[in-house]
Amino acid sequence: MPEIPENSCPVIDIWEILGHRWSLLILKNLSSRQTIRFNELKRALAGISSTVLSERLLELEREGLVSKKIYPEVPPRVEYSITPQAKELEVIIKELGSWVSRWNRPETVKPIKEEG
Repeated sequence: MPEIPENSCPVIDIWEILGHRWSLLILKNLSSRQTIRFNELKRALAGISSTVLSERLLELEREGLVSKKIYPEVPPRVEYSITPQAKELEVIIKELGSWVSRWNRPETVKPIKEEG
């Protein structure tokens, strides 16, 4: 099978970001709120470590999907929000969720017709 050049599919670039574990769930949680603080987001994502959450938020921020606002307070208050660019992903994330629900639905068992 011939190798497909990476630049032949624009989806590959975004999947490098969204394909990381937790990225879609972070965006989904951010899209449902105007702003959220780190610990609130961590509580909403049961099972994620602080290190992984920090890494994912930084990646998403670098890609322009998440914005971070630091307030000059003691202790510092940091809030995260979804950017307008990522806001456009909401429809796609919802559709993906709907597709997964349909895909995971167990097939209905058809009754076996008895002969006779």
